[in-house]
Amino acid sequence: MTRPTFNGFKKKALQKPGVKREYDTLAATYSLRKQLIENRLKAGLTQEELAKILHTKKSNISRLESVNSKISPKLSTIEEYAKALDCHLEIKLVQN
Repeated sequence: MTRPTFNGFKKKALQKPGVKREYDTLAATYSLRKQLIENRLKAGLTQEELAKILHTKKSNISRLESVNSKISPKLSTIEEYAKALDCHLEIKLVQN
């Protein structure tokens, strides 16, 4: 028997209304944290190096980038992170 792929599992799971609703709720958080990591790596920085630039600890950078973090970062923290990577932050609201 063939093991299901992640994409197959995801597609099947998202057919359930409760799962789909929760997935949609978390989509922005996952997207932001993915962008943080991608831009840090594009800048060629480790979490430790970025922490030094921001005068903080590596554990704070790790927590900021973690999709499992229970803490929502302040907007000012994300702005400082972006500035350290020579990026700017854009936020937009989209009507459902």
